[in-house]
Amino acid sequence: MAYETLISTQDLSGHLRDPEWVIVDCRFSLANPEAGRSQYLESHIPQAVYAHLDEDLSGPVIPGVTGRHPLPEAEFVVARFGELGIGSHTQVIAYDGAGGALAAARLWWILRWLGHESAAVLDGGWQKWVHESRPIRWGEEKNSAQKFSGVPNSRLVADSDEVELIRQDRNYHLVDVRLPPRYLGEIEPIDRVAGHIPGAINIPYDGNLTSDGIFLPKEELLKQYRPLLEGVPIENIVFYCGSGVTSIHSILAIMVAGLGEARLYPGSWSEWITDPKRPVTTSGQDQVFR
Repeated sequence: MAYETLISTQDLSGHLRDPEWVIVDCRFSLANPEAGRSQYLESHIPQAVYAHLDEDLSGPVIPGVTGRHPLPEAEFVVARFGELGIGSHTQVIAYDGAGGALAAARLWWILRWLGHESAAVLDGGWQKWVHESRPIRWGEEKNSAQKFSGVPNSRLVADSDEVELIRQDRNYHLVDVRLPPRYLGEIEPIDRVAGHIPGAINIPYDGNLTSDGIFLPKEELLKQYRPLLEGVPIENIVFYCGSGVTSIHSILAIMVAGLGEARLYPGSWSEWITDPKRPVTTSGQDQVFR
């Protein structure tokens, strides 16, 4: 059985010695980019290797051109995945300390973007694993290098030019997953411009999880996201966030709900605002779904 969206801590615990599985610790802090690696070295799920959001799952930042976490070049990330021990038939499990929202879902999505569908996010992440007193290790672990290959699927992404075309098109939904104060421009702790892309609706990503940090049941996610698909096909739904990371959490949630695979604007808000000609707004008139 291949896992392609989520996996429970119970199911993962039964595969810790499986040679065809690779576990990847993706813990990361925007405030302290080295915190996740330090946490991994202190304690992690047995057999897990570490992937860094900035170094392994993002490309170089070009000031005034890219967002804060541009997609990596395919050649680079294909080679990096091979170094982590991921091969063509490997089942990959990613986890982080934020219910999958910071970097675990990003790794999951990049694998899918490259055509590797045997990848899942650990539901509840590191916190649930520790809360259940499951085994841990410390120090750095490595896997034998494997041959990984993949070709980017352009149908899963939208660039800034397409976003400009679709943002007020009723045949599309552009969805901003940031929390309402950032969407409305009331606060902006990271980027130099506050607000959102005109025409974007707001569906905060934190509504995908329970108070315990696990994904809502499929039926509840279905109720939340099915209205997006009323008259709009799934391929016409595009998600964005601050830098193309947390928005993937909602793409994953929609797949868990069984509604198909939406698209990602990888550059997101931090790329959008690099061009002063692109419109921004702090208006609350755009629709808030939740």
